[in-house]
Amino acid sequence: MDNSIYRIREADSLSRQSAKALSTYRIDQSQFSRLSHYVGTYVLIPARSGSKGIKHKNIKLYKGLPLLVHSIKIAQKCVKYIKPENIFVSTDSEEYAKIAKEYGATILSLRPKEISDDLSTDLEVFQHMNEELEKNGIPKPDLWIHLRPTYPNRSLELLEDTIETFINNYDDYDSLRTIIPYEKTPYKMYHMEGTQLIPIFQKYKDIEEPYNQCRQLFEQTYLHNGCIDIIKNEVIESGKMSGERIYGYKMKEDEDDDIDTEKDFKKSENK
Repeated sequence: MDNSIYRIREADSLSRQSAKALSTYRIDQSQFSRLSHYVGTYVLIPARSGSKGIKHKNIKLYKGLPLLVHSIKIAQKCVKYIKPENIFVSTDSEEYAKIAKEYGATILSLRPKEISDDLSTDLEVFQHMNEELEKNGIPKPDLWIHLRPTYPNRSLELLEDTIETFINNYDDYDSLRTIIPYEKTPYKMYHMEGTQLIPIFQKYKDIEEPYNQCRQLFEQTYLHNGCIDIIKNEVIESGKMSGERIYGYKMKEDEDDDIDTEKDFKKSENK
């Protein structure tokens, strides 16, 4: 199969040559804001076709447009940090690729089926994209912006602020994840082995049997809400998806709009 048929557009040679020249320099924090528009920041929207909870969820119409298109459009508006040709969609489906192309995203190739099933990891998808960049002679980014198509109602202000926040803390963190406060404490949770109830935490700091203690004893915990992730490419290339130093970007408790079920879909669409 000729991968070139999935290319949306070829960037003009001058733009790519400039990007290659810039990419040869180590970008430090003081330079990053100036250069990020050209080489520092790429977007990846992973959109496989095999969703189980909602069939073809990633192209199901959401407020009149295929779901994945909302992530493409918000990235296109983020002109301060993102060039249009650096918005990539990773998919295993020719139909999804055609839709992404129609709305201006870049498809370098179809994603292999072996990394497009229920147990495939984000890391595998990003590693594959890096391989495709290299095959096509495109410089790799300093940062990947991970926009899941299942969170379609993120704002431009939020996207810009997360990127700016990470750039301003570039030397201290490996990645950024949006999070929301979680009302239930994991220190009082269990899993099951047959009929036996097993506490997830046997001890919390110096507290024995935390599952038998008052929740007020425990610190606030947070849930990764899947809205925006930002990862240094060097972390991806080291074989990690987030690294050890993760910046927690706090959002409001009700900003939990990641779509997994039909109920989630209706809740998000009605906001």
